[in-house]
Amino acid sequence: MSIEAAAARLAERLLATDFVEVLAHHDADGIAAASILCHALFRKGREFRLRVSPRITPEDVPAGAGSLLCDFGSSLSDLHPDVMVVDHHVPHFDGEYHVNPRLAQIDGDRELSSSGAAYLVAQHMGDNRDLVGLALLGIIGDGQEVAGMNQEICTEGIANGFIAPRRGLRLPGRSLPEQLSLAISPFLPGISGDEPVARELVSRCTSEEDTDLETLISLLVLRISPQTSLDGIYAIYGNTYGLGREVLDEAHTLAAVVDACGKAGLGDLGASLCLRSTAALQEAWDTATAYRLRVIAAIRGVRQLEGGQSLFEVEDGGVASDVADALALCQAHRAPVFVFARKADRYSISARCPPGVEIDLEHLLHSLAEECGGRGGGHRRRAGAVIGLDQVERFRNGLLEAAAS
Repeated sequence: MSIEAAAARLAERLLATDFVEVLAHHDADGIAAASILCHALFRKGREFRLRVSPRITPEDVPAGAGSLLCDFGSSLSDLHPDVMVVDHHVPHFDGEYHVNPRLAQIDGDRELSSSGAAYLVAQHMGDNRDLVGLALLGIIGDGQEVAGMNQEICTEGIANGFIAPRRGLRLPGRSLPEQLSLAISPFLPGISGDEPVARELVSRCTSEEDTDLETLISLLVLRISPQTSLDGIYAIYGNTYGLGREVLDEAHTLAAVVDACGKAGLGDLGASLCLRSTAALQEAWDTATAYRLRVIAAIRGVRQLEGGQSLFEVEDGGVASDVADALALCQAHRAPVFVFARKADRYSISARCPPGVEIDLEHLLHSLAEECGGRGGGHRRRAGAVIGLDQVERFRNGLLEAAAS
């Protein structure tokens, strides 16, 4: 079945449902996907409740036929068949109402996110073209490419005047010093987390009239190049997008704030921004700032584990995913990066393929986690797992064996 046919079928199901229980993954892609569909439901007079969560199990899904899962659910084979799922992870769920690019032979790692899939569903629920900017949050948040169906969605948004393509710094923030001092993707060694240094760099390039961006970028490259990969340097500057209909105009900034709010346990704040409310905007900024400083502290304090050059551990388990992203992008690795973090009675593992490394991490973590009595999965190049404390050595040895083979 084509992705459009699957989207049309799910849209019809949503419009036939009086009350929808919406559950969203806690990152930018999940929150944006759920918000797109909540906008569409509201415009059609349908009632809903939106909740944001870091993970989902079949027991978490309310009974009945009105549950919609956004950016998770595909990996669960034992969901009730009436559950509705909009996702882009490797599918194990075989329910009838399942919109997933992989089921239509579309690359769910690079060419369509959950928010993009949700946008397709929303278009079958009414004229929701103005929501296209929210579809960009999944592309940016999950590190996808503006290619394939993502390109089609983006081009449509530009043609309709809802997306304005630009060139500039791809670092979220309200000012240049904030963009530099809160940078995590890429992480800027010696600058990220140090606002005085960031201000001093900017002041060296600023006259009474303007800041010389070319000089600033040159100074950044000179400062970070001894410790940063070429891909990390390239990530500083490039394509950016203005979103005139959203509460924050710059797409990378909106994605970062929504993502940080969700991962900090305040997904309602992130969702409120996607639902175009400015009531809690300052609180969202404060939350995002605090979260990104946590990530920076964790990157600085990361500990390399014995036996594997790309195996690391962090103390703050709540930021392991973003630490893995930063290490994979900004350091030179010839193998996948694995970041371990202890969370209460379990370990979580975040895995990332650096640029140029191609290993099926979804399959590897899914199978290893199952062997260890846990669960795992995700994407080919970005995946995660959760295992018990007593299984961490077994899991780590399995990773080392896989890397050696």
